[in-house]
Amino acid sequence: MCNDYEQHVKWREYQDMMQALALGTPTDQSERDLPQAGDIRINDVGPVMRAAGNGIELAPMRFGFPPSAPKGGPVFNFRSEGRRFDKSHRCLIPASAFFEFTGSKYPKAKHRFTLSDAPFMAIAGLWREGDGTQPAAFTMLTTNPGPDVAPYHNRQIVVLRPEDWSAWIDLGRPESDLLRPLPAGALTVETVRAVTT
Repeated sequence: MCNDYEQHVKWREYQDMMQALALGTPTDQSERDLPQAGDIRINDVGPVMRAAGNGIELAPMRFGFPPSAPKGGPVFNFRSEGRRFDKSHRCLIPASAFFEFTGSKYPKAKHRFTLSDAPFMAIAGLWREGDGTQPAAFTMLTTNPGPDVAPYHNRQIVVLRPEDWSAWIDLGRPESDLLRPLPAGALTVETVRAVTT
């Protein structure tokens, strides 16, 4: 499952996309709120898009909800099927790509997925305020794999097309319309690290 993604979204690309979608952004935000990272892994901090007044702001959050049990691990992926999220804090995770890994030996083969028809993607997520000294955190929603991901994994994160971003933040359409895999060809995949023998 996705535990690593790339954040190389350029500030100008982000601004242009938000303007094209008529999604308001705070005037005091800048490229500092969209830091670049080749790999954002579990427990790393990354920028998250969330509702703020009549617009959408970028907020830094930790990748993965804290463990619910003393010996449990962070919840970085959350199954979406059959669930309602109208009472949840919904968010979008901007990403230039996400990674999936195959193979049984370390290091595993690493595959990079990008959105074929847009400069960057947004992954459907949920966020929570931090407890005590803990920062706010986010998790990515998952669904059954679409045809582009199925050869690599039996689950996939929910990648939303730009025209669906507002509907997820506002929940303007039913979850079942939004939280589903994209059709064949919507994602482009390249192997960035092959299995070594």
